Amino acid sequence: MGDDNHETLFHHGDIMIGGIFPVSYKEIRSTSTFEREPPGQQLCNFINLFRFDLRAFRWTQVMIFAIEEINKDPALLPNISLGYRILNSCSFPANTLRAALTLASRPEETEFNSSCPPTISAVIAASGSSQSLAVAGTLGPFQVPIVSYFSTCACLSDRAKYPTFFRTIPSDYFQAKALAALVKHFGWQWIGAIQSDNDYGRNGILSFTEEVKKLGVCIAFVGTIARTYSMDKILDVVEMIRRSTVKVILAFVPEGDFYPLMKEVVKQNITGIQWIASEGWITATKPSTPEIYQAFGGALGFVIAAFVKDFWEIMVGCRPVLPEEHRMDKICTGNETLLNSQHAFFDVTQLRATYNVYKAVYAIAHALHQLIFCKPAGQKPRYKKEVNFRNEFGDDVFFDENGDPPASYDIINWQLRNGQVQHVTLGHFASAANGDFRLNIQEEKIVWRTGKRVPTSVCSNVCPVGTRKAQIKGKPTCCFDCIPCADGTIANSTDCTPCPQEYWSNERKDECIPKTTEFLRYHEPMGIALTVVSLLGASLSLVTMMVFIHYRETPVIKASNSELSCFLLFSLFLCFLCPLTFMGRPTVWTCMLRHTAFGVTFALCISCVLGKTIVVVTAFKATIPGNKVAGKFGPAQQRIIVCSCTMIQILICVLWLKFKPPFPDMVFRYSNKKIVLECNTGSEAAFYAVLGYIGILAIVCLVLAFLARKLPDNFNEAKFITFSMLIFCAVWITFIPAYISSPGKFTVAVEIFAILSSAFGLLSSIFAPKCYIILVKPEKNTKKHVMGKKMNKK
Repeated sequence: MGDDNHETLFHHGDIMIGGIFPVSYKEIRSTSTFEREPPGQQLCNFINLFRFDLRAFRWTQVMIFAIEEINKDPALLPNISLGYRILNSCSFPANTLRAALTLASRPEETEFNSSCPPTISAVIAASGSSQSLAVAGTLGPFQVPIVSYFSTCACLSDRAKYPTFFRTIPSDYFQAKALAALVKHFGWQWIGAIQSDNDYGRNGILSFTEEVKKLGVCIAFVGTIARTYSMDKILDVVEMIRRSTVKVILAFVPEGDFYPLMKEVVKQNITGIQWIASEGWITATKPSTPEIYQAFGGALGFVIAAFVKDFWEIMVGCRPVLPEEHRMDKICTGNETLLNSQHAFFDVTQLRATYNVYKAVYAIAHALHQLIFCKPAGQKPRYKKEVNFRNEFGDDVFFDENGDPPASYDIINWQLRNGQVQHVTLGHFASAANGDFRLNIQEEKIVWRTGKRVPTSVCSNVCPVGTRKAQIKGKPTCCFDCIPCADGTIANSTDCTPCPQEYWSNERKDECIPKTTEFLRYHEPMGIALTVVSLLGASLSLVTMMVFIHYRETPVIKASNSELSCFLLFSLFLCFLCPLTFMGRPTVWTCMLRHTAFGVTFALCISCVLGKTIVVVTAFKATIPGNKVAGKFGPAQQRIIVCSCTMIQILICVLWLKFKPPFPDMVFRYSNKKIVLECNTGSEAAFYAVLGYIGILAIVCLVLAFLARKLPDNFNEAKFITFSMLIFCAVWITFIPAYISSPGKFTVAVEIFAILSSAFGLLSSIFAPKCYIILVKPEKNTKKHVMGKKMNKK
């Protein structure tokens, strides 16, 4: 075993393999500081401050077992024996470095009768990343291979800094990806993190943070702990956990660093948190108690071991007395047995780290075999840059170009069964060829801190329907306010998206619905009123025409030029029907019809009025002696005037329809929630040309009628025409600004109103007095009365 100054397990062999294991660990019980050990004292002081680690003892025994197994194997390193020298690191980098330098020096336990004692060919170390960094940085320049069984820091994969470092446990780079995939799988977006104050914790949380940020997960806080921290620092981390709103916390720490915090969390009764564990403590034995389970769930214990006398003292409760010792403790009788021991040391259901030690020994042995015999033991390597072999269990053990093995993880769930904490394997993470991870997990068997329901952990709840996320200044992206979407937009996962032009958002702002369409319908009140007035005007025009035809031989009808009067009444009939084309859903044909029909019918109407005006003027001129103008303006000339004036308007409309015809259009400017369907004129110039031409005819009529204002008093046709033209011009002059300013369907209503008003003005001004005489005052329907008193005197 060695002396007191260097507690060692040693066995001589042709090739020596070193081993460094954390046989003991330091436990902090108060906030007091510890004095530095005096020079020359043994590597570890077990009195009061240090505790024996049973898990490490099992690791050392597995190393010894594997070496003995290899020595008995005739196919692996035949005729060559492997030896070992195992030292204690006390879980501190400084002690680990001291042990590494001790292994690299001349072994004191070798037999000195040999002129050239064997040196260490490889070292199996260490249990922590910080310790392995110290060993790899020291022994690497001397080309001493180091194979770690429990150091996972991704920084150790740097081949430029650590060219001789290998490990049989996956890098934290892969563990971080696996943990991130687990967080993503369960939809956790707001989590906390606890890291140990060493390379293992800092690099692990750094890698994890980089991975989860890609998934949109936010880290609420990062607490740092260490086994050497004072209670004040531990309480600060506990208070950080208490104040936070997170429900899921990742602890990337070794068991020894995490246990003081675990006890304080249980003491302060901080429950309801779902803990995510790194491999550093998920299978640890010490916290796997019903007391710790109250706040943390399940964990798997590490079966660690130290030297035989300490192991025996813990297992059977007595201490074997060595010749040089004089102790007052209970002395073993020699009849003690381990057959009925129920200690966690003998739990072989979770031998993950232990198996890593076993693989490390075999990796070194196969590398030595290939180096010595220039060929692999039993099979050819599949990869040129890998040390590859198959062990006793049929597993392939190899290192990639960074010295790392394949990444593969079991998912462990802490469950309480029969009053005991059990570590139940419920799933598996494995790296795929493309670098991704495959997840296989039995979710229905997971026991959560919240019961059977998957816990949720978000900084801000999902925004309700119809709202969008608004980032809160100074907080992570997972923390946000929910702001209602504006009208016309709907909420998607992150923002408010505008609806297409023909759609509008519903009240909940979660769906775009078609906008309501607006046009002047026949069945709405305004449409009904305008239709009734239009049909009434058309009916009055027909009735008046029938009256004129029936009484065409009477003086009043003859005096008013019955032919032109019938043409005028027919055109007014068409003018009254014209508004019907302005109602209903606009189509290509109705849009072309309504404007051209309006233009042509009113041109015909005003042309007839113009013909009547010219007749009146010529009649007035005929009263002057020697004037023969009336004889030159007979019925044929009247028809020519009407037809020619109307044909000009028809020509304008034909050109309009050919080059830029009116078309149905959707107008969105009047309202956000509706679409106004109207007829676009196509060409504003053509539209106002049609109106302008009608206006010119009306003005000519007005001027000519004004010139004939001195006709006989009783029947002054020119006065009626003048009055009708004044009404007509007034209506259409006011129409233009009203037409431009009216929104939506009211634009059409204004145009219909102008058509009906002007048509009723013509009908009432020109024909109402005549119908009154014919129907009400038939005694005045005589030539004498029509010619008037002044004419009789002449």
